[in-house]
Amino acid sequence: MESMHTYRRFLKSDRWDEWQEIETDQKKRIPPPAAQKPCPQETTTVPLVDPNDLTIGRVALADAIRRRKSHRRFTADPLTLEELSFLLWATQGVQDVTLTGTRRTVPSAGSRHPFETYLAVSRVTGLHEGLYRFLPLDNALCILRADADIGSGLVDGCRGQRFIGQAAVVFVWTVLPYRTEWRYSTISHKVIAMDAGHICQNLYLAAEAIGAGTCAIGAYDQDAMDRLIDVDGDDEFVIYVAPVGKVL
Repeated sequence: MESMHTYRRFLKSDRWDEWQEIETDQKKRIPPPAAQKPCPQETTTVPLVDPNDLTIGRVALADAIRRRKSHRRFTADPLTLEELSFLLWATQGVQDVTLTGTRRTVPSAGSRHPFETYLAVSRVTGLHEGLYRFLPLDNALCILRADADIGSGLVDGCRGQRFIGQAAVVFVWTVLPYRTEWRYSTISHKVIAMDAGHICQNLYLAAEAIGAGTCAIGAYDQDAMDRLIDVDGDDEFVIYVAPVGKVL
């Protein structure tokens, strides 16, 4: 049990005095890391529906909360580009840009927002099957690669959970820890875990608002998923997965 108590310290909030004494990169006046990864050169982008023009998702919050549950069965219906735009806005939409970070539709410690949103698209109207990345500062998608078999790769990467392959789109969030470490140093990893929960809960509620559903997944093969998304597994790695599709 001793090792369990060691791991439990990660969850405790007893290190803020220690943090006050740490000379973080922010205190050193090192510029903050970029709030968004750039697209690879010569990569095509797809504009999304402007948040001010969205006409969907207008349901009572109490109804969305009441209906919220994990869905593991999806219909063959596609999502529209407006529906995907709504889900992306609900989970990482940018409200304001500051000198040291961004304010978005979900909370994040110190406004650091250390995540990138990758999308494994199977059935979204107007989009080809393949891997995309959301550009929250531009409200656009970066097309990373065409891949008609990406659903099968996700099933393998998520330890054989076959229902993932039935989703219209799978949200795969990666974390870039330094975005938070720049400000919070050794405390970062507790608040990063909290921030990931904020994002996924918003996805649950937004999905319910458009007649869709999701299921949060933490059981995946780390190396396999990092390879599938093509991240280095150290400075950026997969932290959460959520398949989304229409439900009956």
